[in-house]
Amino acid sequence: MKDPFSARPGEAAAAAPADARARDATARPGAGSGFAASDITASEVALRELRRLLGAWLLHEPGARLGHDPEALHQLRITVRRIDATLALFRHQLPPALAEARKTAKTVLRALGAARDLDVQIADLARYCAALPDHERSAAEPLQARLQAERVRARARMVRALDAESTRRWLETLSSASTQDVSAVAADRALIVMPERVRRRYRKLRRSVRGLHATSTMEDYHLVRRRAKQLRYAIEAGGVMFGRAAADELKALRRLQDELGAHQDAYMATRRLAGLAAAHPGNALPPATLFLMGRLAEHHRVTTTQARKTLARSWRKVRGRRWRALRAKLAELSDSAAAPRNEAPAPASAPSPVLTAVTLEPAHAPEPQPLKH
Repeated sequence: MKDPFSARPGEAAAAAPADARARDATARPGAGSGFAASDITASEVALRELRRLLGAWLLHEPGARLGHDPEALHQLRITVRRIDATLALFRHQLPPALAEARKTAKTVLRALGAARDLDVQIADLARYCAALPDHERSAAEPLQARLQAERVRARARMVRALDAESTRRWLETLSSASTQDVSAVAADRALIVMPERVRRRYRKLRRSVRGLHATSTMEDYHLVRRRAKQLRYAIEAGGVMFGRAAADELKALRRLQDELGAHQDAYMATRRLAGLAAAHPGNALPPATLFLMGRLAEHHRVTTTQARKTLARSWRKVRGRRWRALRAKLAELSDSAAAPRNEAPAPASAPSPVLTAVTLEPAHAPEPQPLKH
């Protein structure tokens, strides 16, 4: 039976079979056989993505509030992260009302992240203790109780953040802006905008990876992970216009992100263990529990070391033939967009080729698919 407290089920979902990813593509901007050849604008792509993500918010917020299934909170956090990424990626193609929306997104992300980190650490402790003999497992009970108490407090702060007036206004702004006419904003063609955004984000990721060295801090590795996500989201926003080359590069990026995610989780867990071990004497944990925490911290240290060792190999896969193939596709699309366009109007009786090729909203809403980190 699948562990519902899996540390990173979003990444596991990313490894779904190709047919499942193809079904998910129907909910992504740019899905449709005529995307690359159409005149769809980057603004339309961005607003459709925001509408999709607002639907995901409505789907996952109730479960995140209840707290019975950690996956609901995980999916809600991914949704907010993707909203923030969409606002950043298309900041010049979105209505002015969305210019300030990222500030609230980051506030919500912090509240969701604190609760999510505790879900991950509680689940990791449970898995670690499952392999221990019974007499050692009992030493973990005081630690589990502390983590559960912290989770209760973090979830209370999270619910207050979700209920805050600023959060509700933020959602109203997103909802209103995502349904308005985009004729007043930049009419940049997606075929021109998207290849340039992907290339720019790849360069930022490459600089971050090249800046790593033997004494790099956790913040340095976290920057690499954040920029890997930004590149992923930019590629995914292009939908099917990038073709198979994008699918191959995304697979390599997910592997890189998974390893950096394990690194981040282990680091956060180690910091929390250190904080609990240094608690006030009147609130100290039993010696057997402290001893177990030391062993658990060493377990996390090994995870961190392994993640750092495999990072170079994962980066080679990202920057190697997969990126060269995608870079060639981006150049092909850019050249196509720069070529002279036939401005002859279509016959009045003929259906619009753009509307035939691209439908901003599917006739039947696809089944909700788990969002990926």
